Amino acid sequence: MKEKILLWIVLVLPYLGLFFLWQYHKSEILKIANASFIVVSKEEMVLSLYDYKGKVLGKYPVACGKNLGDKQVKGDMRTPEGVFTIWDIQNATHWGYDFGDGKGEIKGAYGPYFIRLLTPNHQGIGIHGTHDEESIGTRATEGCIRMKNKDLEELVKMIKIGTVVVIIPSKQDVI
Repeated sequence: MKEKILLWIVLVLPYLGLFFLWQYHKSEILKIANASFIVVSKEEMVLSLYDYKGKVLGKYPVACGKNLGDKQVKGDMRTPEGVFTIWDIQNATHWGYDFGDGKGEIKGAYGPYFIRLLTPNHQGIGIHGTHDEESIGTRATEGCIRMKNKDLEELVKMIKIGTVVVIIPSKQDVI
């Protein structure tokens, strides 16, 4: 009886361990295969989504902060630059906003989603839709990244919380 147990431990257990190790490795590889990251170019006014191999999964025109440079303080109308992560993806269909232009609160100002970014020292920065698609391609926001609503809906299907977002400055932002 002891010989059978010893034989089982010596012959079967290592293969069983290798099988579970292989399953774990396979599941980790699948996580990498689904990994993606976002690059926002303030120079080109474009948001690009890449897979982990660098293949472009989507490219979308955007609007960014009205003022040049890296965000310093709340209300400076600048888009922060650097490496951030997606902290939350919120349904914004019923959100409104008063832009202070005398038109009052605009329903749907953020489009269907607000992709909240984890931006140290700054709150309320995100990627969202718009009620004014004519602003896309310009410096029109108070610091967020603004997209066409249909583009945002497509993007949200391909990202998740924790996705890395890199916002790079334009030449004018650096000068």
